[in-house]
Amino acid sequence: MARVIGKADDFYRLRMVHVDESDEPDLDWRDDILYRRPPQQRVDEYEFYRVEAVLIDDEENVTGIRTFDTQDEAYVFVESVQEDLSEMTKSEFEDTYFVTGG
Repeated sequence: MARVIGKADDFYRLRMVHVDESDEPDLDWRDDILYRRPPQQRVDEYEFYRVEAVLIDDEENVTGIRTFDTQDEAYVFVESVQEDLSEMTKSEFEDTYFVTGG
């Protein structure tokens, strides 16, 4: 893989994704209305927040950086990573935040 030189924020943007893996329906269909949201029932063991880096040129190229149990933790992490994104080169950012496994 060839190394590309440049600022990381020229190549990546960050996003936070809320993942809810519960079996609860997202919508409750009724005959008298098109749909309504079901009552709010949070099942914490099935939800988490994932911080991802998205390649600007290819929105389908997403790299997960880290997952969190709470939204507040994820937002704090996003703010710190955003600072690094604006200060680091692309290679430094990838070496720091992208986990390579074998």
